[in-house]
Amino acid sequence: MIKLLDTHQHLVYRDVANYSWAKDIPPLATDNFTVEDYLKLTEGLGVGGTLFMETGVDDPDYQNEAKYVQKLSDNPNNGIKGLIVSIRPEDDSFDHWFNETLQMNVSGYRRILHVMPDDTSQAQTFRDNVKKIGKAGKPFDICYLPTQLSIAYDFAKDCSEVNLVLNHCGVPSIAAGEIEQWGKDIKKLAELPNVFCKLSGLMAYCAPGTSSQETIQPYVDHVLQTFGPNRMVWGSDWPVVNLGKGIQEWISVTRNILSKLSDSEAEAIANANAQKIYNTAL
Repeated sequence: MIKLLDTHQHLVYRDVANYSWAKDIPPLATDNFTVEDYLKLTEGLGVGGTLFMETGVDDPDYQNEAKYVQKLSDNPNNGIKGLIVSIRPEDDSFDHWFNETLQMNVSGYRRILHVMPDDTSQAQTFRDNVKKIGKAGKPFDICYLPTQLSIAYDFAKDCSEVNLVLNHCGVPSIAAGEIEQWGKDIKKLAELPNVFCKLSGLMAYCAPGTSSQETIQPYVDHVLQTFGPNRMVWGSDWPVVNLGKGIQEWISVTRNILSKLSDSEAEAIANANAQKIYNTAL
């Protein structure tokens, strides 16, 4: 069984941070989602390790979140191989937190842009700070709505020396059956060699109760065709994946998808690409 490196493991500890974005999403609104919960759900399913992905906590809490999870990662039994932490390239406070996280040896950074004004990543300050991330040899995860993919393209083209990981295949509107414009925009983004695609999130974008391999396959086929297996990584998006049928369904679907590829292609998506991009090892 090919080992999966989960590049998108969220954790929710409500005594550490606030998660206002989740308050109107019943499956995510109140519970904790701990590393122990994750390990129990994925036991025996071939997850070789995880990269914690910042969970979109409220602005005052994102540094506390990173420091808390770093302590969790100190315990090898938790399987956390690195952290992708939240950062604010648009703020004057960028350098202070950036330098602190470099000392923490984090694996990468993310700024959720689909909740921000379109001009956030168009600003020169934002781009200049992201370029600092690239010069430090770290990747930057990007999360845009499908209607923002042309903005993502302009940003990625300007930050050509930074490895950028497009989260959730560009967040396609699967429930609405929208694929044509998303497909064109994804193809254009894939022409930029510094952009990688994260195979994640798709189950949450299906209409309630319809998540399945059949539902997402046209979107999977398109990113495989445009980015190719050598520019894709895998992530669970747990616990947001509970908006589908959960992480176990997603891992099962993932293994079906990988089984149609060559061994080297499957290994690339499952863990090898991520080990290179995020400079980590299983």
